[in-house]
Amino acid sequence: MADDLDIRAPQDPTKINVNEKWEVDYWTKRFKVTEKALRDAVKIVGVSTAKVAAHLGKKWP
Repeated sequence: MADDLDIRAPQDPTKINVNEKWEVDYWTKRFKVTEKALRDAVKIVGVSTAKVAAHLGKKWP
């Protein structure tokens, strides 16, 4: 099934997909961080939104 391009929030908000540009844009705005900071956090702690948020010092949810 193809991606629904009308959806602008992650379908699984517990994971961050840095392979989708719109999702990177969503999370950088949500956490108020740069793309580099987001990608670095995912490399360090994995794709778990809770772990990325904690690493970045951000509240989740």
